[in-house]
This record gives sequence, C-alpha cells and structure tokens, in this order.
Amino acid sequence: QVQLVESGGGLVQAGGSLRLSCVASGRLYSTYAMYSMGWFRQAPGKEREFVGAITGNGVGTVYPDSVLGRFTISRDNAKRMVSLQMNSLKPEDTAVYYCARKNGDGDSADYTRYDFWGPGTQVTVSS
Repeated sequence: QVQLVESGGGLVQAGGSLRLSCVASGRLYSTYAMYSMGWFRQAPGKEREFVGAITGNGVGTVYPDSVLGRFTISRDNAKRMVSLQMNSLKPEDTAVYYCARKNGDGDSADYTRYDFWGPGTQVTVSS
C-alpha cells in the first residue's frame, strides 16, 4: 500500500497564493520516482477536475487551461514529495485538492489512471 497525505490548504483572499504539498509513504521502496503524480480538485456539487501532473523525473508537466500560468507542480523525489504552487487564486479555485499517483501511461487528466489518492486538503478563496 501507498499512503499519500496532502497539506497546506487554507483560506486565502483572491489574488493570493498557497502552496500544497503531498508526501508519500508506505510500500514505495525505490519506485516513487517511477510514477507520475497528479493533482485534482473537487468543489461541492461538481465533478472532479484535473489540475495538473508531473512526470516521475520531474521534467514534464501538464496543466489544463483553467490553471495554466497560475499553478506550478514540482517534486522532490528524495523527500517523496510533490508540491502544487498556486498563484493568483480565484474564488472558483475553491475546492478540496487531492494528490494521486498515476499508474502507467494514458491521459493524465483521466482520474481512473490513478491508483492511490490522498484524503484531500481544503482550499478556500474568498472574494
């Protein structure tokens, strides 16, 4: 089993910034760097939304248009941690944010491609 735990959520005013972190533990052995990691979010009454993903070596990232240029994903494989830097936050960014491990190839925006998920952290952006 792999455990993922997010942190860093909170309340911020529109235009502000937050940095989320996700630390992995469990039966990772030396394989953490082999897996892409993704971030998703879900607001009340809405479907889960892809926020971005990063390749195992940290070189490649992908973002949807809704966050492109505002959000940045990075990772530190030595610490088994992936981070989501969120700038210029908007009220519509309010959601519970989840990190997840992508298992294999395929569309990074497809949440069914991810096998382990964290419990999520709440981000609230006030107007």
